[in-house]
Amino acid sequence: MALPFNVVALLVVLGMLLPLTLLAYMVVAPQLRARALVKRRLSLAVAGVAQVDAGTKTQKGGGRRRAIQSKLKELEDGDKKKEKKKFDLKRELMQAGMTIEPSRFLIFSAVFGLACTVVYLIMGYPKIGAVMVLLACGLGLPRMLIKMKAKKRRTAFIGGFADAVDVIVRGIRSGLPIGECLNIIGRESPEPIAGEFRSIVEGIKLGLSLEESIGRSLERIPVAELKFFSIVLSIQQQTGGNLAETLTNLSDILRARKRMADKVQALSQEAKSSAAIIGSLPFILVLVLSLVSPDYIAPLFSEDAGKLMIAGGLGWMAIGVLVMRQMISFEI
Repeated sequence: MALPFNVVALLVVLGMLLPLTLLAYMVVAPQLRARALVKRRLSLAVAGVAQVDAGTKTQKGGGRRRAIQSKLKELEDGDKKKEKKKFDLKRELMQAGMTIEPSRFLIFSAVFGLACTVVYLIMGYPKIGAVMVLLACGLGLPRMLIKMKAKKRRTAFIGGFADAVDVIVRGIRSGLPIGECLNIIGRESPEPIAGEFRSIVEGIKLGLSLEESIGRSLERIPVAELKFFSIVLSIQQQTGGNLAETLTNLSDILRARKRMADKVQALSQEAKSSAAIIGSLPFILVLVLSLVSPDYIAPLFSEDAGKLMIAGGLGWMAIGVLVMRQMISFEI
């Protein structure tokens, strides 16, 4: 005896909600525990540093250490304030290197979402899924595109930033001022490094300090490497010292981070390839069955139960992709 359509739909929905709840617990709970552990260790470390500073105020280099700690504290507080801000489309577009206005981007996204929804309804799929298609194509897909472009831009910046720091080191050792070194990078380095350093130089010409100008670049490319560079220059201006040697050490650190990131990428590539192969198998199987035996696969697209099975299968695949992505996601 066949079950009613409403009962089948309810079972499919319940079958999707249960793994979604389990996935949320698997993803969110470890992150909350890790963040709590990091905060506790940071508080212990800060307390220990404070005790050490209290006993070594008169020692050589104490002022430089205090300057470093205060600067790191300022950057940490600034990052916390940025995290509390709501989604800023203008900032996201700026980080992606896109010059389109936010209002125009929203219009394009809405038109694309409506077009995809109309195509979905014309193809005869259940109307209950039209809202999901509208949200996915009008909000999710455009925002994913922005994040992908921003990530690609950050990766390109990190890949050549160590070479840019080496240019500054050679320029300082040859007697050039740091402003001229920044000009050289803006003229000869590839994008997006050249564009960002040109923006830094233009900001200095308009009356901003070097720290403020680099701070604006951090809003466009929020990467740890540029933060390290800003800290080094800021502390050097406050406490003095051999800037060329400090930047040389910074360049070595940046290259070591790049090597570590490449190693992680190579080690996780096997899992990514496996995920791509496993994820493509259902689509390949459907294509083969459509060519070999179209009558056998046709009810899957024409019957309501078949459409629900397709929706459930896509939901399960999305859950699997998210879980595997979380497993192979590493921060350097």
